[in-house]
Amino acid sequence: MSDDTQPSTLKSYVDSATATVQSGIASVTGNTADQNQAQATKDKAALENDASHAAANVGPFSISGSGAATKNSSDRTQGSWDQTVGSGKEMLGNAIGNEDLRRSGIEQNQQGKAQEAKGQLSDLGQGIGDRVGGYAEGIKAGVLGDREAADKAADRHDEGKTRQRGAELDIQSKGGQ
Repeated sequence: MSDDTQPSTLKSYVDSATATVQSGIASVTGNTADQNQAQATKDKAALENDASHAAANVGPFSISGSGAATKNSSDRTQGSWDQTVGSGKEMLGNAIGNEDLRRSGIEQNQQGKAQEAKGQLSDLGQGIGDRVGGYAEGIKAGVLGDREAADKAADRHDEGKTRQRGAELDIQSKGGQ
């Protein structure tokens, strides 16, 4: 669940803007203490931004810095498996001189890449949708004073962020393929 102690991309941007203003004021006044404070705020913002993008994929799950865990699309898991099996077939076909097995492996590998990409895009889209939906629901719950709905909205936002970050991590590790 979201709270003020968890990393936030938006908060990191606000802190970065604050640091820029502090730095500008410090440059005009020449105050060393203000310059040091601006640098500290800038460093904190950079760390916050990095932490807000932290994610790990463990088997068929994505886990984020917020502690939320989500199950990845089955297309991602199956696609990855098909790539592994296809590569094995291709390697074995090469080793024993079986051209049909080698071609079958190449085809299965390519199909696996396509299926995994489909799952990555699905998780990315669902994650973004859940983040936005959770944020909007949270605003509505806050206006209505409904703490239970606000907690549920925060959970939806965090799960969406985890799903999005997990898909982004996968896409980046595959070189955008």
